[in-house]
Amino acid sequence: MRRVWVPYVLVLLAVAASLGGLAVRPATGAPQSTVDYVIVAGAAGLRWDDLDPHRTPALWQEASRGSIGWLSVRSARRVTCPADGWVTLGAGNYAAYPRVAGAGGCETPKPDLDQPDAIGANIVNQRNIVRDNQDGLPYGAVPGALAESVRCTVAVGPGAAIAAARPFGRVDKYRAELPPDPANLLSDCVLSVVDLGTVTGSGRSRAALVERADALLARVVAARPARSLVLVAGVSDTDRSSRLHVAIAEGEGWNGGWLTSAGTGRDGYLQLIDLAPTILTALGKGSPEKLIAGRSATVVPGKPGDVADAVQGDHDADRRASAQRGVATIFFTVLAILQLVLFALLVPVMVRARRHSGPKGPALPAPRVVAAVELALIAAALAIPAALLADASPWWRSAHPAWVFGIVTGALIVAGTAAIRLGPRYKRTLWPMGAAAAFGAVVVGLDLLTGAQLQLNGVAGYSAVNGARYAGVGGVGLGVFVTGLLVLAGCLAHGVRKPFRPLVVVVLGGLGVVMVGSPYLGADPIGAIAVTAGVCVAAALSTGGWLTFPRFAWSALAGLAVTIGFAAVDLRRPALERGSLGRFLTELASGSAGPALQRVAAANGEALLSSPLTVLAVVGAVMIAFCQFSPWGGLNRLFGLHPGIRAAFAGTTVATLIAGVLGGSALTVAGAAAAALVPTAVLTVLRVLLHAADRTRPEGETDGPGGPLLRRPALTRVTTSPKTRPPG
Repeated sequence: MRRVWVPYVLVLLAVAASLGGLAVRPATGAPQSTVDYVIVAGAAGLRWDDLDPHRTPALWQEASRGSIGWLSVRSARRVTCPADGWVTLGAGNYAAYPRVAGAGGCETPKPDLDQPDAIGANIVNQRNIVRDNQDGLPYGAVPGALAESVRCTVAVGPGAAIAAARPFGRVDKYRAELPPDPANLLSDCVLSVVDLGTVTGSGRSRAALVERADALLARVVAARPARSLVLVAGVSDTDRSSRLHVAIAEGEGWNGGWLTSAGTGRDGYLQLIDLAPTILTALGKGSPEKLIAGRSATVVPGKPGDVADAVQGDHDADRRASAQRGVATIFFTVLAILQLVLFALLVPVMVRARRHSGPKGPALPAPRVVAAVELALIAAALAIPAALLADASPWWRSAHPAWVFGIVTGALIVAGTAAIRLGPRYKRTLWPMGAAAAFGAVVVGLDLLTGAQLQLNGVAGYSAVNGARYAGVGGVGLGVFVTGLLVLAGCLAHGVRKPFRPLVVVVLGGLGVVMVGSPYLGADPIGAIAVTAGVCVAAALSTGGWLTFPRFAWSALAGLAVTIGFAAVDLRRPALERGSLGRFLTELASGSAGPALQRVAAANGEALLSSPLTVLAVVGAVMIAFCQFSPWGGLNRLFGLHPGIRAAFAGTTVATLIAGVLGGSALTVAGAAAAALVPTAVLTVLRVLLHAADRTRPEGETDGPGGPLLRRPALTRVTTSPKTRPPG
């Protein structure tokens, strides 16, 4: 009886360890020193490659003295134009400004201003802007929330007026242009917003706009009041392409480091919505919890002394992110096409490999064909892990980044395929599947342990320009990681005694839950909950048999216990330190979760229709269905021989679908999992079919051009009485 209970006790310990790993969160960092004044100097379109120590001395000096970072200017629109950026800054949430009908590109901000006196101004249509953001967009943004949180604001320029206007349209103090001596103006209110102009175009015309913005900033810095913080931000894009922009914070307590926030979780990266709570925190004021979605910025050490070494050349994140978008689309589209063609060519091979019960049937595929097919399937399964490794190379600096990335990825695929093929256990049925799964899990796991540097702005990762994720594991990495762990657990479980198989699954799966959910590593609590559900299902099925109601109930209770425990710990934290699960449950309890659900549904719809990974998921599902339900399939036979593999398939399906739907990425996670799993699954099925022995032919009949068929003794039915039947 002690031996019977040992696996269950160990499983409970693994679950407890998983919950403990999820509950631990890193410190959010000590708040920066408070100041008496904050000056926001914004220039739409300003990027780090615009700065130069000679042409823009004021910007360069502020960047050298202050803390810096890459600013993601995501707003409520796909492309953030200048007016969208300014209104998002003032809302502290993803907002949008009305577009001019028929406008093809981004326009210079031109708010409908009314100046009834010589002090302030009114934005006439501000109430309509607030209503459009509240009713027509799923973010619940309130333009003017920042201005409403302070006593008085000053705005200089039309863009600044949009950011500094209160929800009813009033701008407390407004100047169309910066006066010759702005000292008195900048000290009138605790918050001043200055529009440095819009930086657009290229070449000499762009350089002239940057120099003009630098000259205005120099006047602002010279006239700043004592105990003030200067925030310099490239608040938006200026064309239809999205880029990363400048973020500088210079003042007492804000010098010599990287900017970061709890919203990004990545040193050196900040969101546009983080500027509003940063301003309020610097002034010693609290952020209105239900209005402002950003997180206050903090400073972490590690910034190089030279600005050029920090943000230009090899560290130009904007250039890498721009190259990533185009190459990622090409890579996943080509991968989907190649896997579709490969699976189509495999169908006749599998039909011929299926041994028929009759005396005649198609000849077996030639050994050379089988060997070539196996190598192609292994290469297909290694494509995404190889692409992740290829992101360690500076492919994005090439004049032809797509070609360089393709060559590097192809070389890594060939090397990985050769390593699996030359392995001493290659002839074993489960070796290719287990080795490829382990390769993918190890690559993603090592990347998470080293800070997810390969996934940030990587082809097989995520782009900081999109503003969805800046740290931890992305959807593609999550799909490869959970697939690798569960399939590896299924292969290893085949070599242990039946009662201990759930232990193997839960130990490896618990490791995955901790790595995915830990804020130090994967930083994806929704993904951790999905992996927990998948691990529970896989553990329940690992000993064989069907997913009975008691098994389902126990696995659901285990997953629910981990989820509730993690949620309870998260809800006990301060509101601004909660993770995505805690924030969602808080919104659900207050009745304000509707916009969050609407955002997730909209993101799922967009990802479903636009991502090539959707094609990979569908193609993989069709191929698995063919292998399982067609007369020539062999997947059920594989599941019968190796129940751990069936458990891994079930757990992977549950985990990836839940992670994709709840995370707003639709079939992205499932598509990555299918790309990594289905090719080696088909290879294993093919091996099972080729090793089957249920075909019988007359003695001496040959198997076509391949040579004589191995002769077997004739099958004879022997009838025995109960008394003479041998035992067993």
